[in-house]
Amino acid sequence: MSDKLSRFRQATEISNTNRLWPLYGAGFENLGRNGQPITAEIPSYGPDELLVRHDACGICFSDIKVINAGEQHPRIFRDMKKEPVVLGHEVAMTVVGVGENLRDQYKVGDRLIIQADIYYHGVNYAYGYMIQGGMSQYNVIDQRILNGDDGNYLIPVQPQTGYAESALAEPWACVIAAYHLRYRTGLKPGGTAWIIGTAAARTDYFFSAGFEAKAHPQRIVLTNPPATLANRLKEQAASLGIEVQESSLAAIQAEAPGGALAFDDIIILGPDPDLIEAASPYLADFGIVALMADTPLPRPVQVDMGRVHYNRWTYVGGPGPDISRAYSDHQVRAELKPGGKTWFVGAGGPMGQMHVQRAVQLPQPPALLLCTDLVQERLDALEDMLGAEARAKGIHFVCLCVQDPDYRQKLAELAGSGFDDIIGLVPVPAVISDSALHLAPDGVMNIFAGVKRGTMVTLDLSGVYLDNKRFIGHTASTIEDLRLMLRETEAGHLSPNRSVAAIGSLEAAKEGYLAVRDAKFPGKVVIFPQIKDFPLTALPDLKEKLPTVYAKLKDGHEWTVEAEEEFLKLMLP
Repeated sequence: MSDKLSRFRQATEISNTNRLWPLYGAGFENLGRNGQPITAEIPSYGPDELLVRHDACGICFSDIKVINAGEQHPRIFRDMKKEPVVLGHEVAMTVVGVGENLRDQYKVGDRLIIQADIYYHGVNYAYGYMIQGGMSQYNVIDQRILNGDDGNYLIPVQPQTGYAESALAEPWACVIAAYHLRYRTGLKPGGTAWIIGTAAARTDYFFSAGFEAKAHPQRIVLTNPPATLANRLKEQAASLGIEVQESSLAAIQAEAPGGALAFDDIIILGPDPDLIEAASPYLADFGIVALMADTPLPRPVQVDMGRVHYNRWTYVGGPGPDISRAYSDHQVRAELKPGGKTWFVGAGGPMGQMHVQRAVQLPQPPALLLCTDLVQERLDALEDMLGAEARAKGIHFVCLCVQDPDYRQKLAELAGSGFDDIIGLVPVPAVISDSALHLAPDGVMNIFAGVKRGTMVTLDLSGVYLDNKRFIGHTASTIEDLRLMLRETEAGHLSPNRSVAAIGSLEAAKEGYLAVRDAKFPGKVVIFPQIKDFPLTALPDLKEKLPTVYAKLKDGHEWTVEAEEEFLKLMLP
């Protein structure tokens, strides 16, 4: 190891200045000054704080959303002209200064990553949003991070772990979390349930579970349920001390127009799409709509897919008559079905690559992996990256471009009776609706790409109660997800380095954001804030620019810890 790289890892030397990219408002014209980062003083830190050096920072499409929205972004709540935002939440860092009260816990040279979704006294101070992020050379870690609502948001990193792979543990944790989603298997204890009958409802509905002494709703609202069910519920409620209210849909709408009331469970008895659309806006976060019917809906339903994604709504159902079984008999599966058929819609982007890589490397992978995208070049890169490995494991691995003139025919042939899992990586309602048509019975469609709340997607929800189809979605991760991903990385089970597509110095960050916005690269852009000026460079182009680094790539296109070490030896000041 060179003396330069050794000193860098020891972290005993720091710069005299701090280079950073402030965002002063919406639009790329407000990023930096005259299109360049600014220079500021090294921040001071107190006795209960750390000074950290940012070593690598991945660019996320969420960053582009902040640049586009500015102060209108839901995670930004301040005057950005006075207090600009410094983006960057996929970040690897090293401790370079320790406050006197923290010297028993930290030392200079400690390697760390951070769970970006930070809460302090109930307020969201996400790293790279409200707290200065990784597109800066140095930052102060304060008590919001060290002693937040979920404890300490920092996670130690082993010294031998690469900087880029450490930084990319954060987006990878979001991918892992998508397959660990868990949903209730019964009415919410202590919650509020709304039970709605229709003219087509059967008369013998009942609950075999959910109204026990130790677990039952605190309140139920009844809207025209069958008389037998209503009478039984009132008896159970009286014995358990449950509040019962009878109300019409019109009365609830008048009381809380637009969905201000929130029900943890909404149970609709009978196939009525108008009623599903009218009642769904009143669903609480993590709420469940249970659809009970044994005949198809007369038309598809408009579903707020943004709230399925961000608010973790889900729809379950069954034919009845036991409503409880709609929750418990067919629990919502989030993991890909072993030996099944999986379709990644929009697989060619950076996050799509991660999803596909994870699927290939599962101990029990699906038998078919279909990867579709609008851009053939992205699919070619995915084929080069994972095709041979997948086929060596016996996986039928197919990359199919949407522009292929025979796309529809090939899709239908591969789908057959449907896909067991469909992963939606394209936040376009028409694409989501079209993809859902190919979901198999007992299949799961996971909407990973977030669409705005209020984005309506047309779905045939008959499959929810007749065929046990499920629509789920989420992208955020917890600190436990991030710890798990880092363990998987450091154990060699998953390699975030395979996601790296282009690298550059801090000066190249704006070009990196534009490249992510324009989907220029099939993988992740990683910025190294501490190196000398180096333009944004795709990994294959290192062959001409830095041949000794290129020589240490795997197969000429995959970033490695050895390539990173060579890169830093050459590029550290």
